[in-house]
Amino acid sequence: MTRVKRGYTARRRRKKIRLFASTFKGAHSRLTRTTTQQRMRALVSSHRDRSRKKKDFRRLWITRINAVTREDRLFYSYSLFIHNLYKRQLLLNRKILAQIALSNKNCFDIISNKIFNQK
Repeated sequence: MTRVKRGYTARRRRKKIRLFASTFKGAHSRLTRTTTQQRMRALVSSHRDRSRKKKDFRRLWITRINAVTREDRLFYSYSLFIHNLYKRQLLLNRKILAQIALSNKNCFDIISNKIFNQK
């Protein structure tokens, strides 16, 4: 029986995995088995952290808005601000409000006064 040489399929698969893990450290970029494990782990982490990033940015925006709303008035908080915002039907999302609060404080004060004074 003649000797059968394996095709290039497995080599191509390993090469693709090794290319993905080329920036990993140590054996994680060199050994095939650890490379595949690290690749699976990296893909799981990237999938998880894509949704995590959205939560983190929302928390950051809420923190920034809360800090600015508490500066001027004593008993005024983020939750009251957002509640009054929806009550007045001023539809501004948290990202835009946080940018206004950071870059243009006068504009944010105008918005909060408009919300706070109308009852």
